[in-house]
Amino acid sequence: MEFGMLSLLPPIIAIVLALVTRNVIPALFAGVWLGATMKHDWNPLMGLYASFSEFIIPSVGDEWSATVLIYCGLFGVLIVFLQRTGGAHAIAHAISKKVKTPRGAQGSTFLFGIIIFFEDYFNALTVGSVMRSVTDKMKVSREKLAYIVDSTSAPMCLLAPVSTWVVFVMGLIGAQFTELGMDGSEYMTYILTIPFNFYSILALIMVALIVFMKWDFGPMAKAEYRARTTGNVIREGAEPPSDDSMSEVELAEGLVPKKRNMIVPIVVLLGLIPPLFLWTGGFPENDLITAVGEADGATSILISAFVAGIVALAMGIQQKIFTFKESMSLYVSGFRSMMIVYVILTLAWSIGSVTTELGTAAYIVNFAEQTTSPAIIPVLLFFVGAIVAFTTGTSYGTFAIMIPIAMPIAETMDISMYLAIAAVLSGGIFGDHCSPISDTTILSSAGASSDHIDHVNTQIPYAITAGISGIISFLIAGFTGSVVLSIAVGLVVLVIMVYALTKVWGQKIPNESISA
Repeated sequence: MEFGMLSLLPPIIAIVLALVTRNVIPALFAGVWLGATMKHDWNPLMGLYASFSEFIIPSVGDEWSATVLIYCGLFGVLIVFLQRTGGAHAIAHAISKKVKTPRGAQGSTFLFGIIIFFEDYFNALTVGSVMRSVTDKMKVSREKLAYIVDSTSAPMCLLAPVSTWVVFVMGLIGAQFTELGMDGSEYMTYILTIPFNFYSILALIMVALIVFMKWDFGPMAKAEYRARTTGNVIREGAEPPSDDSMSEVELAEGLVPKKRNMIVPIVVLLGLIPPLFLWTGGFPENDLITAVGEADGATSILISAFVAGIVALAMGIQQKIFTFKESMSLYVSGFRSMMIVYVILTLAWSIGSVTTELGTAAYIVNFAEQTTSPAIIPVLLFFVGAIVAFTTGTSYGTFAIMIPIAMPIAETMDISMYLAIAAVLSGGIFGDHCSPISDTTILSSAGASSDHIDHVNTQIPYAITAGISGIISFLIAGFTGSVVLSIAVGLVVLVIMVYALTKVWGQKIPNESISA
């Protein structure tokens, strides 16, 4: 049955409901149900039955999907153990001993945010709550602390080779490979999107410029001036989150955290991936390049996360931080912490199957070929992804909705698959950074104990500055395909904009010696 323009209904309904309800789960389910209903002659009851029997259940029933769900859970387990053993706190404490100036406090926070690259929630809560005492001592505003935390957490999760975000996006990419009949490694595909993730790259560079060049503008400059001159790190009348919001990163009473409790499991995690890639790719029978291309990335990461979690568990028991029985409860809570990810992934796979059945991608591609230059597609994907993320507050939901649309367009219109995926990822992060209802934005406010609206108001001008630079980079990449040229031009634009805004919208902040 040919549906033509009607094939757009399921993803459009999913996007509109996500915007209206600000909850991606019911929005995605509604899209799946509508597509199944359309396929069964618009019979809503048959559509409900088919939603589960033809789309949702098959989506979680194959080997690939099960692997993705398991390694998501294992990452949750690893994060729980890293929280309980306190390794991140120990590293932050060691860094704070060397901090003597406001710039040093901000730079240390930036460095710490980069180190914790494997999970955004853990990053936001841990970096903010641990570094807060250091930045308060140096009279750095809570708004600045929240900005640094927010602008390093999600971007680092997308630029690092291993993180909970990586495994989530790999699941979406792998599902589209199946739908499109494509061969290849979903992990290597993800890795090759990293250089094209212009917004994340430029957002991190902008944090470095703001911190090390001391270029502040807009509401942030006023907040920093207030903190330096009065010592008030939060605005008078501000309402920072209560201490209860940081309970997840509190250490056990009497625990003396050790740096090795974080370093060793992370080294194990990262160290196991290369040999497992080679082994699953048939090395040494296959040469190095062939082995990497044919590697089972999902299983490699799964085993690495499992072993790293066991190492963290053993270290916690050996140091008597928790008993074996308590560790089993922690193991279960780690899997439970990823439940929302499981649901979103399942529904994302399902709506991807629905759109394939209805011919949505084919219709969009045909329309785009006739009306839009392929060079403009990455910018459009960035804009739509940003709008969805801003209004829903979820990058995960944005990726789930947009990647099943972006990949078929890239495949048919001969656009770089890596560029198209990266445009969606960048747009999602940009929208997230501007959104007051974003979960990572809220957690960054909580971790820094900053008034949430103050955090949003001070961060938006910075996010928009990096966003404009990112749009220019995507535009150049669309026309030239050059990563180096795109980043170079985006970087030049970013530096000029930040410098100019500091001059016209900035405020002279007292010398750092005042905070000593």
